Amino acid sequence: MKVLLCEDVKKLGWLGDVVEVSSGYARNYLIPQGLATVATEANIKALAKEKAKRAAERMQERERLEAAAKAVDGAEAVIAAKANEQGHLFGSVGPADIAANLREQGFEVADDVVWMDENIKQVGTSQVTLRFAEDLTATVNVVVVSADAVDAGADVEAEQQQQTGPGEGEQAGQA
Repeated sequence: MKVLLCEDVKKLGWLGDVVEVSSGYARNYLIPQGLATVATEANIKALAKEKAKRAAERMQERERLEAAAKAVDGAEAVIAAKANEQGHLFGSVGPADIAANLREQGFEVADDVVWMDENIKQVGTSQVTLRFAEDLTATVNVVVVSADAVDAGADVEAEQQQQTGPGEGEQAGQA
């Protein structure tokens, strides 16, 4: 049965497309949900303007996604997580953690574009794929470091500042 799509339907088509589907799928799902109507000339003409408008919106969205993918490709996300002495994480680093870190760096990345087979459970470097669209991907390096090591580094830095004292370096340069 040929139907005219009134909305974008994932894996089927865009608004205004005439597609061939089984009659049961059309009668029981697409038409009652308002996703499609019977494909007649009058219905096709009625949706022509909306189809053009949606096509332009899709083009703008695609350009935005391409720009975001190009900007983030090759970036590095450094994430601190609690780990034991062997480097095994007490929890795991997942897509939401990676996306949040990239957003903090100023990249436009949603949680659902980060694709991982499984969460990262070990300290170290991993490559993670960001899938913005079916054919638009980017790769980022994710460096997971032990939170204890980060805390120890901050403690050493603070201790060094206390030993030299604030402004001592400035006074030696002026004298």
